[in-house]
Amino acid sequence: MSSPKRHTVVPSPYGPLTLVADDGVLCGLYMTDQRHRPPEETFGDRDGTPFAEAEQQLKAYFAGELKEFTLQLRLNGTPFQRTVWDELRRIPYGETRSYGQLAEALGKPAASRAVGLANGKNPIGVIVPCHRVVGADGSLTGYGGGLARKRLLLDFESGGTLDHGHADALVAHTLAEGD
Repeated sequence: MSSPKRHTVVPSPYGPLTLVADDGVLCGLYMTDQRHRPPEETFGDRDGTPFAEAEQQLKAYFAGELKEFTLQLRLNGTPFQRTVWDELRRIPYGETRSYGQLAEALGKPAASRAVGLANGKNPIGVIVPCHRVVGADGSLTGYGGGLARKRLLLDFESGGTLDHGHADALVAHTLAEGD
């Protein structure tokens, strides 16, 4: 019996993105060398069939034409993690929130550390915009895909242009330095 999971790899300005679907529903988007990236063997067979809409929306996003993803997602995690990830999806394109602000929005003002841990385990990067979360003072804090990628995504969303050569260099730096 074959696994209901399928995966494909698509190009992006930030390096290859591995998309994973479970029964045709997107449940993962992982960057190369991403922290908390599951082992490849858990992604199922390689098959691009279930990813046409995700690929189309990602292309539109990276072209600056899409501000909000409308994909069906399967966010696998604890109830608290799913609540945090749902709140991440409410952060508007081009804006940021601190961990404390997210905790406040969830009605758990003392839970900023738990919010940070849940944010770091987000299984669907970019689409569930964990890159939009910053430190209380606005500083860039940890990002599973590396701080260079986070910086690029935030710069891009705040009206910057996507310089593929610059992105390639920063991503290479991230991978080399473990940023």
